[in-house]
Amino acid sequence: MSKATVGSKGQITNPVDLRRALNIDVGDRLHFAQMEAGEYLVVAINRSVTELKGMFSKPATPVSIEDMNQAIARRDHRSCSR
Repeated sequence: MSKATVGSKGQITNPVDLRRALNIDVGDRLHFAQMEAGEYLVVAINRSVTELKGMFSKPATPVSIEDMNQAIARRDHRSCSR
């Protein structure tokens, strides 16, 4: 398990084994997603969205922007109630 120390400015120096495991380098970003109180998932944001092309098939039924926005609103509402 990797450990890091928070400096006086709130910055964290990520241990080398974590940087290697996440394949992160200078300038890459990390996203911290809260799973539960006091528990976060760390996700490296170091890939281009264009790398996703072809990974997903088209849906059998088209989904409207309105439907997508409603699904997002429902998800946001559930995450606020935690």
